[in-house]
Amino acid sequence: MRFHKGLIATVAAAALAVSLLTGGAAEAKTWRFAWNIYVGFMPYGWMQEHGILAKWAKKYGVDIQLIQVNDYVGGINQFTAGELDGMAVASMDGLTIPAAGGVDTTIMLVGDYSNGNDGILSRTADSVKDLKGQTVYLFELTVSHYLLSRALQMNGLDLPDVKTVNITDADIASAFIGSDEIKHAVTWNPMLQQMHQKVPGVKEIFDSSKIPEEIVDCMLMHTEDVKAHPEVAKALVGAWYETLAMMTSGTPEAEKMIADMADMSGGSVADFKAQLDDTFLYAKPADALDLMTSERHKKTWDFVRKFSYKVGLFGENAKNEDFVGIAFPDGSVLGDPSNVKLRIDPSFTEMAAKGQL
Repeated sequence: MRFHKGLIATVAAAALAVSLLTGGAAEAKTWRFAWNIYVGFMPYGWMQEHGILAKWAKKYGVDIQLIQVNDYVGGINQFTAGELDGMAVASMDGLTIPAAGGVDTTIMLVGDYSNGNDGILSRTADSVKDLKGQTVYLFELTVSHYLLSRALQMNGLDLPDVKTVNITDADIASAFIGSDEIKHAVTWNPMLQQMHQKVPGVKEIFDSSKIPEEIVDCMLMHTEDVKAHPEVAKALVGAWYETLAMMTSGTPEAEKMIADMADMSGGSVADFKAQLDDTFLYAKPADALDLMTSERHKKTWDFVRKFSYKVGLFGENAKNEDFVGIAFPDGSVLGDPSNVKLRIDPSFTEMAAKGQL
């Protein structure tokens, strides 16, 4: 953006006057990151409430606020619009919403992967192959849709072999439990757990443990912020790993943390622990670093981008799955190298692994 020189001088003079009146102090920016209720995101809320985040933010001289949002997609849209500085998401959603929308986005922290937290339930089918020609209810264009696509691929089928009916995460549990007409459904916990428990005879014919490290949850930041303010990412990553080390320590304090998180999520401790059992938390930064720098992670992103293009998540301007460039730590790019909008940055995780934060 270009400014007239006279305007710059006027603004500079006004800024100087304000600086003199306030003793030269500028108001510090509050960095706003968002998360919503999901087992893998609950540590964010806990570390905000129990001072872990504040400790790390103080160490790096920044002010960070973690905000719980009830509308997951709404939160991602706020991030895309620049109203949030970061958002905890399933990695696929980082590609298909901000990155596909033209916002240069960086994954600077990997938190967990679904290891059974997402699944396909059926009243009548014994296997995925039995879904051919059937109607499947799910929240379309989400990780549920991706899970169904991968399950079908692994069983010699494809998305056109089934009919899908869109139903939101807010409605799918009550609809499935309350109607015998819905034979097959795809969703995630805690809805998956509720549906399995409350519908006698229902079978889980596929779950995300069959595709490990594919439905990955992460924290997004705007790439320009990661480059200009690495101290923000350092503080957040440091707080995350301290929190997870406490959470997975097996101590009475860890049990109290888990009970707190269960309460925050609105469920019982038993249900929350069951969800944790189906989640691989990257409690050790070395494990997350291994994922972020691996060849298998590139393969997953190839699955994700091809699915995203197939179902129209890249928009009308996309001619193929190469529409968005995805940049990896080794310098390679999957997709259009002239339109790189999603970047995997393991540098902060590597610092954590080496004890350098």
